[in-house]
Amino acid sequence: MKIRDYLQGYPAALRQQVKILSEQGRLGDYLTKRYPARHTIQSDKALYAYTSALKQDYLKNAPGIDKVCYDNNLDTLKNALGLHTAVSRVQGGRLKAKKEIRIAALFKDAAPEFLNMIVVHELAHLKEHDHNKTFYQLCEHMLPGYHQIEFGVRIYLTWRDQQRRHEEK
Repeated sequence: MKIRDYLQGYPAALRQQVKILSEQGRLGDYLTKRYPARHTIQSDKALYAYTSALKQDYLKNAPGIDKVCYDNNLDTLKNALGLHTAVSRVQGGRLKAKKEIRIAALFKDAAPEFLNMIVVHELAHLKEHDHNKTFYQLCEHMLPGYHQIEFGVRIYLTWRDQQRRHEEK
């Protein structure tokens, strides 16, 4: 099986290890052992409360969030696991901007670490728009071990892709 772009940018040795596990059909076992739990945040309301609590803990001075929701339309093939937007609307004679965070719905059934990583990533965009050193330092501050969990998410996406291919056969 060919490894998708989910692991692009990682060292060849790591990609090779994932490829071997994938070919042996052991990615699911690896993920279950490493991330055995599933979170209970299933509604948009619960997701908003979860995200707001993290924001309050780490980003008190960042702009407020008006909406947080799961989104069935985010395309993981284009690396959109979450999305942060500022929607501008005219209300009366004024322009009002609303900050929104959308999380790919596939994370409803994921490990709590994966949901946490995606939310932290999107919250970090409230302070830092670009994926630069400062951005990733902020992610690591809010979630120690951020990079390892991000790698886990990419393995999870690879495994889901593998599962989808088997179902299509």
